[in-house]
Amino acid sequence: MNRLRILFFVLLFFPIMSFSQEKQNNFEISKSIDIYNNVLKFLNMNYVDEINPAELNETAIHAMLKELDPYTVFIPESEIEDVKLLTMGEYGGIGSIINYYDNNVHISEPYENFPAHKAGLLPGDAIIEVNGVNTEKKSVSEVSELLKGQPGSKLTLKIRRDGEKDIITKTLTREKIKIDNIPYYTVLEGGVAYIILNQFTRDAAKELKEAFLEMKSQNELKGLIIDLRGNGGGLLNEAVDIVNIFVPKNKLVVYTKGKTPEQNRNYYTKHEADDTEIPLAILVNESSASASEIVSGSIQDFDRGVIVGQRTFGKGLVQNILPMTYNTQMKVTVSKYYIPSKRCIQEIDYSKKAKNDTLVKNDTLGPQFKTANGRIVYEGHGIQPDVKIEPEMLSTITAHLYAQNMIFKYANKFYREHKSIASPEEFEITDEIYDDFVKFVEGQEFEYTSESEKDFDELVKTAKLEGYYDNIKEQLDILENELKSHKDNDLINNRKEISEILKMELVGRYYFQKGKIISTLKDDVELNRALEILLNSNGKNEYETILNVTETPSR
Repeated sequence: MNRLRILFFVLLFFPIMSFSQEKQNNFEISKSIDIYNNVLKFLNMNYVDEINPAELNETAIHAMLKELDPYTVFIPESEIEDVKLLTMGEYGGIGSIINYYDNNVHISEPYENFPAHKAGLLPGDAIIEVNGVNTEKKSVSEVSELLKGQPGSKLTLKIRRDGEKDIITKTLTREKIKIDNIPYYTVLEGGVAYIILNQFTRDAAKELKEAFLEMKSQNELKGLIIDLRGNGGGLLNEAVDIVNIFVPKNKLVVYTKGKTPEQNRNYYTKHEADDTEIPLAILVNESSASASEIVSGSIQDFDRGVIVGQRTFGKGLVQNILPMTYNTQMKVTVSKYYIPSKRCIQEIDYSKKAKNDTLVKNDTLGPQFKTANGRIVYEGHGIQPDVKIEPEMLSTITAHLYAQNMIFKYANKFYREHKSIASPEEFEITDEIYDDFVKFVEGQEFEYTSESEKDFDELVKTAKLEGYYDNIKEQLDILENELKSHKDNDLINNRKEISEILKMELVGRYYFQKGKIISTLKDDVELNRALEILLNSNGKNEYETILNVTETPSR
């Protein structure tokens, strides 16, 4: 009887608390708006210089939303094109990646058959002016806004090209730039289909289904690999529809929980599956996020395929884009999503941000859940792959060559000097090409500090602090010379990994993004491991073994 009375009291008390809290929140909102209006008004009347109310307002909004999570953002009218890119994979522009170095924004990679490419723009071209606006020392985002616009509108670029004295003027017509969800697919040796999915914008599921069925109709497939590495996500419904290609109708793929009942939704597969039997492998890495984690996580929970690679990003938050006044919008986190095993894969609890501004990923495994076959999986830390492969770390010199654009600049030079190269499948970095690259680097202002040098400097500093330096100076000088002699050979000792990046950059000049992809397939560690699993090339049915394990994996 007492328990019933307590339950009745709780049920009665909670609505009162909820109403009271809502009333208090409404008062605080009205009070805050009134204070904000007064601050802006008094600034306008009293501040010593003229203010820009629109800029101050936007700054205030951004600062406010920064206290929440990184995905809740205000979208001014000027950035509406970016929303189109986010949701539909398209925007109005010239079709090129741009980057900043040497005090200028440069063309980094024109998209094949889009305005930048058709106008003859080349990687390395420095953008000096856009429609009469000087762009020197402007940021990538500022220049990007100048380049975007309505499809069909014209713009005039002034560029400076390496090896040419005169400024070049180009007139381009903006087009609707549609970035491919699937930049490449093929059937690999052994009869395994391979599809790269770069994003989950509109029609991603339709395009993946068409690519898969096309390869299936023309080949006797032994398996399928879907590559989600680097895929930061996109539309949730596209993720559900992709899972539906391989999972039967009426299966719960993901559900969301939010503050209001409208945000609590279940997402089921709606159609009959196209193939529930083909062995399936999903490639992921730490940049696979959001919709990528819905696909890989639900495939794992259904035991429908094997996940290969590194732990995913851990973004289990769902955003809606809400229209606001004056053609502005706001992308708001409205719920968290949960996959079939009922686990949420969100990595960081942003509700604790106010108490801890140094939020980092947590390596401690969360609560246990089970897949359809009883395998143990964990909540809260992205998707843990079934087959973990440690990422290959670049050497210090390779990282600096890339960051300082040495490889990029050499590729521009090479492209000017060579009209053609072998096909992406056949092209290799020869001794002659690599020697030429080394000479190029030696002729540049290329400097870097190795990790050993950093440690050595700390050692010297500590030895001086503790009074040992004078006694061991001779040994330190010998060590310093040894380090220098080894560093001088870094370009030779790290040739293999430098050549891999150099090859991809050079192939991209002649065969664009698709060529880059083809050139890397042969040496792709994760891809080759997935092939090994699907083809049983190690002599045992590893695929079935992985999916039927019921014991708890080690923490």
